[in-house]
Amino acid sequence: MKKRYSELFSIENGAVTPKVPIHINGITMGPGVSFGRGVLFGGVDLTALIGKDLEVEIQNGVYIITGYYN
Repeated sequence: MKKRYSELFSIENGAVTPKVPIHINGITMGPGVSFGRGVLFGGVDLTALIGKDLEVEIQNGVYIITGYYN
């Protein structure tokens, strides 16, 4: 299912924080985890995807990011 980046992450003062539990390439994180540009999760810089739509699957309340749209 397609979700907007802003539905899954908040951005405040340059820090990105998941709004919901997120899983990407073997790494799971939830609300309360903040990170900035250049930090890789499962080999992916999630800040490089700001403004893009993400392809996700939801399993047990965890949003699994499987891809993104340009």
